[in-house]
Amino acid sequence: MKRIVLLGSLLLSACMLSAQSRYVEIEGLQERDGGMVYNRPHTTLAVDLTVECETVKAGPYARYALKYLGLRAPFSDKTIHTLRGADVALFDENGFVAAPLAGDESRTVSYGDEGGEFAVLPVDRTEIIQPSAEQAAGQAANRIFALRRSRLDLITGEAGENVFGEGLKAALAAIDSQEQALLELFLGKRTVTTETRRVLVAPRPAERRYIVARFSESDGLLPESDLSGEMILLEITPGEPFAIEAAPEKSSDVVVCRVAAPSVCAVRTGNSLLAERTLPLFEFGTSVRVQLPRRK
Repeated sequence: MKRIVLLGSLLLSACMLSAQSRYVEIEGLQERDGGMVYNRPHTTLAVDLTVECETVKAGPYARYALKYLGLRAPFSDKTIHTLRGADVALFDENGFVAAPLAGDESRTVSYGDEGGEFAVLPVDRTEIIQPSAEQAAGQAANRIFALRRSRLDLITGEAGENVFGEGLKAALAAIDSQEQALLELFLGKRTVTTETRRVLVAPRPAERRYIVARFSESDGLLPESDLSGEMILLEITPGEPFAIEAAPEKSSDVVVCRVAAPSVCAVRTGNSLLAERTLPLFEFGTSVRVQLPRRK
């Protein structure tokens, strides 16, 4: 144990780096808890992938949106995944180097999404014949324009002369909610969710490229074995190991250290670079015999 303490002092003075413990570890047998343990320095990388999922549910009057509102609307339901970003960092048993995973996020981009159902227009009991879909769309559009006129009248003071302050806020909020519920009948409902998934990679000295996952717009993140998706690659480019003075060959009071190599770790998909960091990797480093300091 004294040898380990002395070595730590030596390395600290030799490296002069606040993060030097990330680059140097003792290799071989160590005394721990009254026993001997063989230590083989290794690295684990955490690759975090963030995917956004957009779900669109077409409105029942989508085909009439251009005619009555002058807006284009999707005619069918669809789900689109987008790879929004990635990150790569060191990871250990406590996970204290890699940042904690961000929580998944779900947000509805349109109003009136309670229960996932579209608003239902009230039935005119005085009409014997039910209106067609196009006629109902026209009625919904007329209601939207009526709500907009009511909003303008409230704001300009043309109507609701006794409505002000919090009452005016509540009235405008109610109009906004009704208008959005009617707009959904034409433009549909759009929901966006964001998910971050972590993949752990243990580098191997003979390998520079790793398939961490696959991705498709229709299905999102897929296992690396699913060939239907595009590869998400982790590419490692090792640099020269950190320089530490080696002990003379005939020295006896030495300890073996593993020195990590600063390596560029890049996450890519196709021609897109998602993330890039330079991290110390022991797998591409070297082992050095270090002279222990003499005790006075």
